[in-house]
Amino acid sequence: MDEVRVFYDKAGNTLTVWFGNPEDEHVCEETGDEVVLMKDKAGNVIGFEKLNFSLPASKDLGLVFESAS
Repeated sequence: MDEVRVFYDKAGNTLTVWFGNPEDEHVCEETGDEVVLMKDKAGNVIGFEKLNFSLPASKDLGLVFESAS
């Protein structure tokens, strides 16, 4: 997968980021910092979810991507 998927759930206060195929999710692991790591069968992290994520009402979620060479 050559794309990053970002989902903001305002009602659930979560920010979910996938940099692997969500269908490959096999297990989730909570880090203790209100972050859940989603892993594939090989144990590779393919995404994460930030719990209790919220934005002030006056702000929009903006994304900036940079690629390392």
